[in-house]
Amino acid sequence: MNSLAYTPKVAENTAHLYERVKDVIPSVEWPSHAPWVHAINELKRERNAVILAHNYQTPEIFHCVADIVGDSLALARQAENTDAEVIVMAGVHFMAETTKILCPEKTVLMPDMLAGCSLAESITAEDVRGMRKKYPGVPVVTYVNTSAAVKAESDICCTSGNAVAVVNSLGVDRVIFIPDEYLGFYVAGQTDVEIITWAGHCEVHERFTADELESYRSQYDEIDIIAHPECPPDVLAAADFVGSTAQMIRYVGENNPARVFMVTECSMSDNVAAQYPETEFIRPCNFCPHMKRISLEGIYNALTSISPTVEVDAEISKRARGAVERMLRVSEKQAYAAPQPELQSAVV
Repeated sequence: MNSLAYTPKVAENTAHLYERVKDVIPSVEWPSHAPWVHAINELKRERNAVILAHNYQTPEIFHCVADIVGDSLALARQAENTDAEVIVMAGVHFMAETTKILCPEKTVLMPDMLAGCSLAESITAEDVRGMRKKYPGVPVVTYVNTSAAVKAESDICCTSGNAVAVVNSLGVDRVIFIPDEYLGFYVAGQTDVEIITWAGHCEVHERFTADELESYRSQYDEIDIIAHPECPPDVLAAADFVGSTAQMIRYVGENNPARVFMVTECSMSDNVAAQYPETEFIRPCNFCPHMKRISLEGIYNALTSISPTVEVDAEISKRARGAVERMLRVSEKQAYAAPQPELQSAVV
C-alpha cells in the first residue's frame, strides 16, 4: 500500500480545499486525505489530465481533486470540451465507456475496473435484441446508466431528467423503456405513451421504502423530502419533490429548505451539504458499493501508471454514439427554466 506524508507543506497547500469540506469531513480525518489530494493535483498537471467525479463520490474526491462534477452524462459531455489528454473517471464503468464514446481520441482511465453498476448489469445487448423480437417495430429508449453494448442496440438514450421529453419526441403510441423499471413507471405517469419496461433496478434506490420516509417525516416538524425517480413508486408518492440528480440539487439551491432528506445515494447529500451548509441534511446512508470502490489512492495509482484504460469496440462505439447524439438533439430543443446547477470542483 502506498503511503504519503502529511507535511507542513501539504497542510498549507491543501488548506483552501479543506475549507470546502470542513462541514462534512472532520478535521481529525483530513490529514489522511490531504497527502493524496496534494499528490493527485500535482500529477494532474504533469499528465495533462482532468478528473471527472460523479455526484455519488465522497467529498474528498468530489470537492478536492475533481475538475468536472455532475451526473454521468454531464460529465461525458463536458469532457468533450477539455483540452486534457487524459481523463480519469471517478465513477463507475458505464460512465467511463460513455466518456470514451464521446472522447475517442483521449485516454480514459478507470481507477477500479470492478466499479460496476447493478442497474447496468441487469440487461445485456442480447436482452435488448430479444425485446425487439417480442415487440417488433417498437422503438427502444435506453437510460444512459447502461453499457456501451446496450446503448448500441438502442434507438435513443435518455437521462432521468429528460426521459419524458425523449419518449414524447418519438411521436409513437408505445416504447420499450430499459432498463430501470421504476424510472419507466415514473415516465409512464408523465406521458400518454405506453411504456414497456424491463425489471432492472438500482440497488441503492430500491432499498428505500415509503414507511421509511413517513418515519422521518414524523420525527421532524419541518422537512422537505426529495427523491430520485429510480426509487419505487410508493417512495415517489411519499416525497415532496421528484427529480433527477441535477434537479434535486437545483431544488435545494432555489428553495433553501431548513431541513432536507435526499432520497438517493448518501455521498450526494454530503456533497450538496458542503455547497449549502445552511440546510440541514438528514442522511439515511444507502451508499453505492460500486462508487465506493473509487478512492484517492486508486486515482493516484491510475495517474501514476496511466492505467487501467477503458476501450470500446469501434462499431459498438459508433452505434452507441448515435443513440446518445439523438438524445442530445432532443435535449437541445428543451427550454430550461433555470441553468443547470454547478457544484464546486477543485480546478487547482
